[in-house]
Amino acid sequence: MSGTSEGPRPAAGTAPSSPPPSLTECDGAWPSAGASSEPHDYRAAFRAATLPMAVVDHEGLIVTANEALAALAGVGAAALTAQSASDLVDLAADGRTWRAYREVLHGRRSRFRCTRRLKHPDGRSLWAEITVVPMAAAPEQGDGAAPGQVLLSVADVSDRRELQKRLRHLQMHDPVTRLPNRTLFFERLSAVLEAVPYQDDSMPGRGRIGLCYLDLDGFKAVNDTLGHRIGDRLLAAVAARLTDCAEQEAAHPGGAHLVARLGGDEFAILVEESTGTQQLTDLARTVLAALQQPFDLAGQRLSVSASIGVVERPVAGTSATGLMQAADTTLYWAKADGKARWTLFDPERNAHRMTRQALSSNLRPAVERGEFTIEYQPLVCMADGVVRGVEALVRWNHPQFGLLSPNRFVAIAEEDGSIVQLGRWVLRAACRQARRWQLDHPDEPPLFISVNVAVRQVWDSDLVTDVAEILAETGLDPALLQLELTESAVMGSAGRPLRALQSLSDMGVRIAIDDFGTGYSNLAYLSRLPVSVLKLDGAFVRGFRYEDGTHPSPADETIVEAMVQLAHRLGLTVTAECVETAGQAERLRRIGCDTGQGWLYSRAVAPERIGELLGARSLKA
Repeated sequence: MSGTSEGPRPAAGTAPSSPPPSLTECDGAWPSAGASSEPHDYRAAFRAATLPMAVVDHEGLIVTANEALAALAGVGAAALTAQSASDLVDLAADGRTWRAYREVLHGRRSRFRCTRRLKHPDGRSLWAEITVVPMAAAPEQGDGAAPGQVLLSVADVSDRRELQKRLRHLQMHDPVTRLPNRTLFFERLSAVLEAVPYQDDSMPGRGRIGLCYLDLDGFKAVNDTLGHRIGDRLLAAVAARLTDCAEQEAAHPGGAHLVARLGGDEFAILVEESTGTQQLTDLARTVLAALQQPFDLAGQRLSVSASIGVVERPVAGTSATGLMQAADTTLYWAKADGKARWTLFDPERNAHRMTRQALSSNLRPAVERGEFTIEYQPLVCMADGVVRGVEALVRWNHPQFGLLSPNRFVAIAEEDGSIVQLGRWVLRAACRQARRWQLDHPDEPPLFISVNVAVRQVWDSDLVTDVAEILAETGLDPALLQLELTESAVMGSAGRPLRALQSLSDMGVRIAIDDFGTGYSNLAYLSRLPVSVLKLDGAFVRGFRYEDGTHPSPADETIVEAMVQLAHRLGLTVTAECVETAGQAERLRRIGCDTGQGWLYSRAVAPERIGELLGARSLKA
C-alpha cells in the first residue's frame, strides 16, 4: 500500500526514515504491562476486526497490526512490525499533518484525524480516513497499553467521498444548462483573485483577469409566448454555444475559460489568465456572432441576441465585488446603448456614473442641510431696457464637487422624485426674496419672480396648495409670481395637470412655457391652456448674431417672427432667452419680443446684486 497527498513534503530531518514495510503472517502478541489473562478478549477483537488497525509506539513504529491492515498493505501482518506507520499511510506528506501526528505520539494532543488517498495492492486508489488516538494504560487491571502507545485505524471512505463529489457537482452546477452555477463561479473567481500572481515576463497573460458578462435580449418574451420548456431548451443551447466559443478561444494562449450560468438568462465567461483587452473583445465578438445564428428548438426556429459587458484588469488590487460591479455596470451600458452589442468598461464613464449616483443619494439630505442657494437673472423689457423681473436659478454648493449648476442635478432630482422637495424649497425661498426686495425698495415698481416647475411637482405634489400657502406665508402678490414649465410638459397636459395650471392661473399666477419651439409645438394647445408667456428657446436666438461675423439665419428670423406674431394675437407676451449681443437684441426688439434674458444684460447674480440694480432699473444694451 502506498499513499499520495496534495501537500509539500516536510523539511529534511523532520520525517521518519524507516524503510517501506514488507509483511508476513502476523503472530505478534498484544503489548502487556502485567501478567493478567483478561486482555485475551481484546487481542481476539483486535485480530478479528474488519477495520484496519495498528498499535504504534511513541516513536511512530508499528508494535502490532491486525489482519485487515495487513490485507490493505498486501503483505503479512508480522512484516509490519517495527515499520514506520507514517510511511505506511503517508502521514509525513505535509508539515501540518506531520506535526499533528507527532503531537499525539508525544501526548500533547488528544486525537488526530486526516484523509489520505492510498494505493491498494490491486492497483486501485482509495480514500482512507486515518485516525490516531492514545491508548491509555491500565495497570490496575494487570494488562493494557504500554505508556506512549497509540491506536492507528484506517477507514475506507471512498464511497462516501464519491457521494460527496456527486452531491457537490449537483450543488455547484445548473440543472438546465449543466454549466457551473453562481456559487461555483464565485468560488473559482475568489480562488483566482486570492492566488499569488506568477511573475514571468515571458508570459504576458500572468496576473490579469477578464470577464464577459452577458444576458439575452428579450428572453422574457420567449418564456411568455412559447413557455418555459422552450425557454429552458434555448438556455441549454446558448450554454452549448458559449462553451464552444470559450473552448475555441482557450486554444490560444491565455489558459482555460470558465463558462457559468449566474441565474435567469445571465451568463459569464471568466478568462483567468487574460492576455489583454484585445483577447476579451475578440471573445465578445465571437460570442455575439455565435448567438446571432438561429436556434432550432423542437420545431421552433428562434433568433436571439445578447448584450455583453467586458471587463479586463490586473488581478492585483481587484476584488470579486469590484469586478462584478464593473461587469454589471458595463452590461447596463450595452443595454442602454441599443442591445445586441458588447461594451468595454470605461473608467471615465464609470466615474461619471458614480458621481451621478453620489449626487442622487445626497440630494434630499442636501436640501435639509441648506446646501442650495439661488441666483437671479434679470428679465429685461426690450423696449426700454428696464428690469421687469428675475428668474430664480438654483445652485448646489456641494461639499465635494463645488458649485453645481442646475443641469448637473435637476434631471437626477426629477428621476428620483427629490425635485418635489427641492422645488418647494426654491419656490418658498424665491417668493420670500421677491417680497424682501419689494419691502426694501417701496418706491420702485415690484419685480416679478419666475420659478421653474418640474412635471413631477405637478403630478407628485399638491402644487396649487403649496403655491397658495407660500404666497400667504410670504405676503407676495400672486401677480408677481411666474411659474415656468417646459413645452414638453405643458403641451399635452390633461386631467390633473391641466386643472392645476388652471387653478394657479385663476389665483393670479402667471404660467410661462419655457424653451418654446423645441418640444411638441402643438399650437392648438395654446388656445386652451392658461398660458401668459412664451419663452423662446435660445437655439432660435443664436441665429440672430451679427457682431461676431456669423451670418444671420433667415429661417430662424422668419420662425421667430411668426411665433411672436402668433403669441401676440393670442394675448401672450414673449421672452427671448440667451440674448448675448446688441445685434440680437436689436433684431428681436424690431420683431416684437417683449422681454429678453441673457448675458448681454446680466448673468445670474446673488440677490444683493439685484437689489443694487433696482435703483437704476435700466439695463439697455
